Amino acid sequence: MIAVVYSGSNNAGWRLAYKGRTVASFNTNAINPYFNDEKYITQLLNRNINLIHHAEEIRRIYFFGAGASSDERKKVVQDALEAFFKFAKVTVEHDIAAAAIACCKNSPGIVSICASGTNAAWYDGKKVKPNNFGLGYILADEGSGNWLGRQLIKSFMNESLPAHLRKKFVHSYDADRKTLLEKVYRKKEPALYLSSFSEFFSENKNDVYLRSIIKTGFTKLIDTYLLPLRAEHPDAPIHFAGSVASNFQDYLAEAAEERDIKIAGIVKEPINNLLTYYSNKN
Repeated sequence: MIAVVYSGSNNAGWRLAYKGRTVASFNTNAINPYFNDEKYITQLLNRNINLIHHAEEIRRIYFFGAGASSDERKKVVQDALEAFFKFAKVTVEHDIAAAAIACCKNSPGIVSICASGTNAAWYDGKKVKPNNFGLGYILADEGSGNWLGRQLIKSFMNESLPAHLRKKFVHSYDADRKTLLEKVYRKKEPALYLSSFSEFFSENKNDVYLRSIIKTGFTKLIDTYLLPLRAEHPDAPIHFAGSVASNFQDYLAEAAEERDIKIAGIVKEPINNLLTYYSNKN
């Protein structure tokens, strides 16, 4: 039996499979070694009945996650998984590697994640080439769910949000300036809180004001990540992975066309493609 895990900032998707047949499909809280230590991960695993039930049957685990960007952080996840799944060989990689495999399989390409956060990289068909992107929700993440959340909150608090949207915002979140600032600056995991507002954009995606914000975010993403990568690899196909790219793909296509970029494909949930890929390898 194999387990494939894809953890973003909001949650971790799990797929357990035996001889190509899916045995279990479920989500847990996110596993991010930037924020979670080995003890936390172990406790999370011990709370899931699916994992407890199948722990001794699993022989291979392929884990991909945000925050698993260095050997030190990968080891945090690997040690926790190996202690829990005593008979499994564990592989831990960054989430951009998952997006690359899900989108390109064994073919070269440029891959961009656009979900709670954003990132991009060149994939040679076997490995992702390291770069200086992936700076997180404070310094980067242009066009992501948490970037959209930041723009919405700022518009609300500086009173530039149109009246009809302001009314919907107050109705949806019952929030005021004090509450918003408290949750952004003093509560745990502000990136998750910020990205939760992407739902507001989904519910009102045809609004002209919100459409402008979404397209601005996508343009910033393309200019920051994709144009430099395309300059290095001008003939490479360009792929996207993630919920924000998928949910607003019409606006993404418009922003891409304005920069003379053709999108080869968009994968909303990489984990399904990952499961197929690794099921065929075992």
